Amino acid sequence: MTTAPVATHPMPVIAWGTARLLAGAVEGRAALATHRAVHGPVHPFDRDRLAGALEAVRLLGRGGAGFPVAAKLRATPSGARTHVVVNGSEGEPAGSKDRTLMRRAPHLVLDGALSVARALDTDRVSIVVADSAAHASLAAALRERDDARAVRLVAHDHGYVGGEVRAVIRALSGSRALPPGRRVLPTVHGVDGRPTFASNVETFAQVALLASLGTDQFASVGAADEPGTTLLTLLGDLPHAGLAGGAVVEVPTGLPVAALVGASPGPVLVGGYHGTWIDGPGDLVLSRPALRAAGVPLNAGILARLPAATCSLGEVTAVTGWLAGESAGQCGPCYFGLPALHRNLHQLLAGAAAADDVRARAGLLRGRGACAHPDGASSFVSSALVVLAAEIREHQTRGGCGRPWLGVLPTNHPGGAR
Repeated sequence: MTTAPVATHPMPVIAWGTARLLAGAVEGRAALATHRAVHGPVHPFDRDRLAGALEAVRLLGRGGAGFPVAAKLRATPSGARTHVVVNGSEGEPAGSKDRTLMRRAPHLVLDGALSVARALDTDRVSIVVADSAAHASLAAALRERDDARAVRLVAHDHGYVGGEVRAVIRALSGSRALPPGRRVLPTVHGVDGRPTFASNVETFAQVALLASLGTDQFASVGAADEPGTTLLTLLGDLPHAGLAGGAVVEVPTGLPVAALVGASPGPVLVGGYHGTWIDGPGDLVLSRPALRAAGVPLNAGILARLPAATCSLGEVTAVTGWLAGESAGQCGPCYFGLPALHRNLHQLLAGAAAADDVRARAGLLRGRGACAHPDGASSFVSSALVVLAAEIREHQTRGGCGRPWLGVLPTNHPGGAR
């Protein structure tokens, strides 16, 4: 494969319908005065009232796992020892929604973090950020307000696996940014061994919206099983004027996925680099419960459609190489398994391997790592082998498909340009 150039143009930011998360911030960063004019003052909630509101609107975490936020809040002990962690790592190159929120609506993120902290009777709030422009925006926001003086803003650039929330918590505790194992719950053993409520940036912004709008207005748009709006990163061959290459969009839940990426068959990635490939969106609907039930979880809120002009197998191979390079190196499935899977895919590109052999290799990774990284890579590759079966036959019979690798799926962040 030839090396594809990295895109350096800013990604468009668009609200379809009435902007909520992006209200006052579609055109650029919302300063405190603009933010207050749009969203009003912060209304304090105690833990029971906030948890009840979260439960009423069925709010799910917007990072990857999609865990009910009310259940997490109820499971977190309150008190001065408790920590609140806003995870703004967003280490996947395909994702831009969280850094967009931090860059453009930093006060909404802060309002959500402070609302959770007040509900838990603590002032220990840490915001972890990898993106330099997002860090600058949040730092400026902290200088604009008097109620966030105790908030700690932490620059964090420990890679994809190091940005997993439990790895972030270990880093905040002074250890290496490594996931400590699947059974370690931050609500029990978090920062410095203390109870910790941790979630991603959009989750906290949604909490702020709920506190501002109230349950009825929050749930007045969107799907019944997941009311409200959500942020998405769209990539690739999109059927909308002005969105060539990609965009960050705020949309109501409940939309047909076909409305976002087009209805035609072809490789569509749902959920990003730990996600699932499908052959066109069919009748899928944009809600986390519905997509999970269909076996294609939304994960980090990424939808990508590959254009017919690119070598799709080359795209998958390049991303798998990136995933292998992001291993934390603490267990065999990552350290040995992912590079071997990448080599197998290179052989498949040249027509020198069988898809069944690659599938078997991917299957060996599942459920064996200290974190979900091998599982996510396995899902990404295994589903691609199904969807790209016709193209794989071209590679096996002719040694290639005749199309260049265009690098539609990015494998590094373009230096803050997004």
